[in-house]
Amino acid sequence: MAAWNSYLDAHKAPFLDDLKALLRIPSISAIPEHAEDVAAAAEFTAARARAAGLENVVIMPTGGHPVVYADWLHAPGKPTVLIYGHFDVQPVDPLALWETPPFEPTIRDGRMYARGVSDMKAGVLTGIAAVEAMLKTSGALPLNVKYFLEGQEEIGSPQIPAFLAANKARFACDLVISADSGQFDETTPALLLGARGSCGFQIDVVGANSDLHSGLYGGAVTNPLHALVQALASCRGADGRVLVPGFYDEVLPLSAEDRAMIAHVPFDEAEYRAELGVDALWGEVGYTPIERAWARPTLEINGMWGGFQGAGGKTVLPNEAHAKITCRLVPDQDPTVIVDRVIAHIGRNLPPGVRATFDRRGGGAFPYLIPADHPANQVAAEILREIYGKEPVHVRTGGTVPVMTMFKTILGADTLSFAFGLNDERYHAPNEFMRMANIERGPAAYCMLIERLAAKGVR
Repeated sequence: MAAWNSYLDAHKAPFLDDLKALLRIPSISAIPEHAEDVAAAAEFTAARARAAGLENVVIMPTGGHPVVYADWLHAPGKPTVLIYGHFDVQPVDPLALWETPPFEPTIRDGRMYARGVSDMKAGVLTGIAAVEAMLKTSGALPLNVKYFLEGQEEIGSPQIPAFLAANKARFACDLVISADSGQFDETTPALLLGARGSCGFQIDVVGANSDLHSGLYGGAVTNPLHALVQALASCRGADGRVLVPGFYDEVLPLSAEDRAMIAHVPFDEAEYRAELGVDALWGEVGYTPIERAWARPTLEINGMWGGFQGAGGKTVLPNEAHAKITCRLVPDQDPTVIVDRVIAHIGRNLPPGVRATFDRRGGGAFPYLIPADHPANQVAAEILREIYGKEPVHVRTGGTVPVMTMFKTILGADTLSFAFGLNDERYHAPNEFMRMANIERGPAAYCMLIERLAAKGVR
């Protein structure tokens, strides 16, 4: 048994204590009142990195929530990997649905429950614990390591592109390793090959200069809610296709190889429907449910509101209507171009008598893909085969991981996704949890990864 393995076995309890302490910090990046908590999580993470034996540990301002940097750079001629993670978390609403307090970690039935445990404070500490075990037992690492641990991923990392570009030399690396991913299920390992991009905006539609009596004015004045519904309904057809002109122009078609890899992923549609509580699935004709969710672009209404919403009735013709829209993107769609096209289409389909304004949500995020045969994926696959006893499946995520594209475009480095959370662990929902077995296997797997990336000189 490797010396680092014995060290990890002897330090399981301190590792879990550290994780619980970090989980008790309500580092909700989306809520301004929790900015000090995000800063406290950065301080905790930095202190943990120093204790692990990492060097040049610094909390770096970004103009928003901070980034923690650390390194160990004493392996000349060897690759440099940048380990990525985030210590901010999602809001906890609705609080009433939590069975235990979200920021008081609770272990029951082989699971740890707390906001941020799976997404992704366990992953943040896993990357630090692995390097600590190797440094404490051998005094050195077989390659060079840097860390990029941020506090704004859950709000789309808005300051990170400019920050990363301004600090390009500090974060220069050959490969990024991200713990912001996971496995397919409890018995099936997975290699994440890609993530969809995203873009979004809010539309505000205004009609008359105040709410109107629906009896006196209904039929004579445009209702902003009807106008908004009409415009949004024009965006998508009954076959699931987005009807915005130019929406698919840059989309790279799925190759036969892509579709074969996706088809190889275990998927039970009846079980999927039951898990979601729906009696039917719907989407773009000509594609399977997984293909739609992982590898096709979408346009979704995230919320819509306006008019009277109180108890009882009120015969009002509202003067305002609002909606939030997001699109998920695939290669080679550009988020700015897509937002422009969607906004233009909606504008063309609003009836007379209303005015619309559009509030863009930042610059969006580009989609990302890494080849299945990338050398880092081959090393990771070897390790996952040893852990699970079977070949990993190749998956994508329908979600968005903006930093993957940032690291590629700014640093020129691909991202290997390597972590052990599972999709059913309710991140972003009440009662988030992570299986204890997966929490505990992470540090050893990272030690194996570091050793083998170094041995094979993967860059």
